Amino acid sequence: MTTPAPSFRGPRRPLVPFATALALCAGVAGAQQPAPKAPSKPPVAQAWIDVATFSGLGAGLGGLGGGGNNPLSALGGLFGVGGGGTVPFLSTQSGGSGGRYMDVTLATRANPQLAEGTQALPAGLQLGPAIKLLSPKDAKPVPGDDGDERVEEPSEKPKGRLLLYWGCGDTVRAGQPRVLDVAKLKPEDVAKFFISRRATQRGAHSATGRPHWPNPSEGKRVPDGGSLVGEHEFKGQGVPEGFKFAIPAANDLMPALTLTTADKAGATALEWNALPTARGYFAGAFAGRGEQADGASEMVIWTSSELPDTGFGLFDYQTNPAVERWVKERVLLAPTTTRCTVPKGVLPAEGSFLRLIAYGPELNLAHPPRPADPKAVWEPQWAVKLRVKSMTTAMPGMPSMGDVMKGEGGTAPGTPPAEEKKPGALDLLRGVLGR
Repeated sequence: MTTPAPSFRGPRRPLVPFATALALCAGVAGAQQPAPKAPSKPPVAQAWIDVATFSGLGAGLGGLGGGGNNPLSALGGLFGVGGGGTVPFLSTQSGGSGGRYMDVTLATRANPQLAEGTQALPAGLQLGPAIKLLSPKDAKPVPGDDGDERVEEPSEKPKGRLLLYWGCGDTVRAGQPRVLDVAKLKPEDVAKFFISRRATQRGAHSATGRPHWPNPSEGKRVPDGGSLVGEHEFKGQGVPEGFKFAIPAANDLMPALTLTTADKAGATALEWNALPTARGYFAGAFAGRGEQADGASEMVIWTSSELPDTGFGLFDYQTNPAVERWVKERVLLAPTTTRCTVPKGVLPAEGSFLRLIAYGPELNLAHPPRPADPKAVWEPQWAVKLRVKSMTTAMPGMPSMGDVMKGEGGTAPGTPPAEEKKPGALDLLRGVLGR
């Protein structure tokens, strides 16, 4: 006996044509997408402010020129600070000596040949009521605004052998080190070894028609007690009126990092002070192992990242989104971290060079703000980008600059060496990289 097919009761509905169904689906999918934003125009005027705090090696040179009891004050002129000298522009990048630095660049589309400008400052910065920005006479073309995250590779072929270690811990992890040997070098090996994350956008820079500070006319280090907090104002021919903005405490200059190192049964224990506004940290080290049995020089690179990274691109300002993402990926250390251990056997007892960076919060302001209506065209009159960082350096097993000057654990300047000086980590790094 055949079972009859079940019947469906109720009114019959017309079939929807296939083309109509596709159109309806496309409409629903389109409705779920955010409405496209109207194109925005670049600001009429733009300012870039970079501030940095440096400590560690050379920190004794950062406060030169103020006289007092600093035994190194006589050397200030050699480093471009103190003694009436002007601090060089882009000292926030070099970090040649300790202290706090600020670099500023101003530009306006209304006057591409802007020769000078001024920046009014809050009294707390202790640099006077205003600073004068001057455009360089012979400057390089305006750099491109390269804000894309990327992996950089070396422009020159390395010489020797490089060993890459990564991650904090007492012992070397399985699969490490990653070795780059020139004798067996292949193009894909270079790309695999020199992984270097970077999300550094344009900051203060030198270009014709873009006045900056410091400059040959004026410029000095930010006093230790100076603060950016308060109202700032830019003026210049072609700069819109009312280029005023306030910098909050969260974006102020960062305190100095204090990095201590200690031997831990062959490992190197690192510890530093927590900075209140740090968004993350990153540590790195390199050291030379000298000439090996086969005659090749060997250089060790170590970084605190949980993923392979040489760190070449990370010791610089990074965007807020990149720092946040890399903290989650454990490429950067969390802002609550104050300790890390370089695994046993990675660094020699002496001759290694350590760096630590704390990323401060980047501040981006524009006026007027972007309209709430996504269809409205945004035409800001001005914009400002403020980048903040704090960095320190150390050489485990080596005396501090202060100890050298006091004759403790080192030789005072001018004393002939007892024997020929052996190449240090910096010399070996230049040799391995062919620089």
